[in-house]
Amino acid sequence: MNTQDLPSSPLLAFERQRAAASNQPGPPWAVRAERLRRLQHLLLDNEASIARAIDADFGGRPAIETELAEVWPSLEEIKGALRHGRGWMKPRRVGVGKWFIPARAQVLPQPLGVVGIIVPWNYPLYLAIGPMAAALAAGNRVMVKMSELTPAFSALLQQLCAQAFTPEEVCIVTGGPEVAAEFSTLPFDHLLFTGSTAVGRKVMAAAAANLTPVTLELGGKSPAVITPDYPLAHAVQRILAGKLLNAGQTCIAPDYVLLPRDQLAAFVEAGRQEARRGYPAGLADANFCSVVNERHYARLVHELEEAVARGTRSECLFDGAARDDASHRLAPTLLVDPPADCGAMRDEIFGPLLPLVPYDRLEDAISFVNARPHPLALYWFDHDARRVDEALHRLPAGGVTVNDTLLHITQESLPFGGVGASGMGHYHGQWGFDTFSKLKPVFRQSRLNGMALFLPPYRPLMRRLLALMKRY
Repeated sequence: MNTQDLPSSPLLAFERQRAAASNQPGPPWAVRAERLRRLQHLLLDNEASIARAIDADFGGRPAIETELAEVWPSLEEIKGALRHGRGWMKPRRVGVGKWFIPARAQVLPQPLGVVGIIVPWNYPLYLAIGPMAAALAAGNRVMVKMSELTPAFSALLQQLCAQAFTPEEVCIVTGGPEVAAEFSTLPFDHLLFTGSTAVGRKVMAAAAANLTPVTLELGGKSPAVITPDYPLAHAVQRILAGKLLNAGQTCIAPDYVLLPRDQLAAFVEAGRQEARRGYPAGLADANFCSVVNERHYARLVHELEEAVARGTRSECLFDGAARDDASHRLAPTLLVDPPADCGAMRDEIFGPLLPLVPYDRLEDAISFVNARPHPLALYWFDHDARRVDEALHRLPAGGVTVNDTLLHITQESLPFGGVGASGMGHYHGQWGFDTFSKLKPVFRQSRLNGMALFLPPYRPLMRRLLALMKRY
């Protein structure tokens, strides 16, 4: 097939997929698996082209980061669905209330129909393929709206999917905000959006007109908390690894660090050593990613300059230049004890700036996190198991990694999702399969049952039985 076969508008594409879903409402596992294998081969056969397209969109993104943070986890989602999907789609036997024995009950997973996925620019491959794999495993048709900020990759994925799938199976939609607005108003059977909280509100409002259920993967300010006796060098290494991947343009990147006040100077020095070890050429290092475009670069520079103007000490972690305006490259910079109401502490940073917020008591750090909207991720560095458990109990978050960063998102067995302002709903692995399925409850009545005793006219025996049922 070729792009001439693509529908001319999102609405036409949706209608085409809805008709196909009605004609084949529950594809067997062989059909689902074959679609997943096509998706798998699409990635394996075109990895170099994918990396080049994303590099072009960013104006400089290391191919190894695309391989590590996008290609590999996308393949893991597909392989997991291929390993377990046949089992996920089987009817799930559940118990019945004791008063209904020997009846039986089961949960029957069924495809929803047509699933919509809205993809952000920061990880355009993984955040398209991950949910797509779950939706296809669940037997759905899939429409994907790509970001206009990654035009080269969006066009490539549209071309590759047009070669691998019919428009009734998978349709890639490109275009600007007006297309995204139209896309979010389509009456999907489920809509998954990954992006900012502000845009997430608009998507949810548009979906509400059709009562379309939504999964929102948003962002927020994900804290890293270093407890007083945790080895600082290890915490710095793991926090910077999570922060500097993709130059901080990660929804679950550490957004600020809470640490004991007397460790501020040591963190700065350890951070400088770690950044220069990992990126010895500084801004020119081939392993360091650019900020995606001039608009986001200007936003980050403004947040940095605002914090400094308000008395914040900034510590550049690279040797040499701290910024390259022409290439929109910004060196990782620590903001030491910034005002709580400055932009870098108010908004999600989404870049290589990292505020350091000192605390005098660990209880103050917990209160600081709890006074803000619930984050998408929490990173807690601590070897005290009792204290870790207390933190997990007291600090709501979409997901948690203890003594590291980012890694909870890579676990197929864990649901990924936000809470409150950082999102709603989950996917990954079976959690994604269930999100994109209707888990239909089925009750199978036995030939031997006592329901006739509860029919009108209501007799004294029924009243005695009801009294017994209320007691036990």
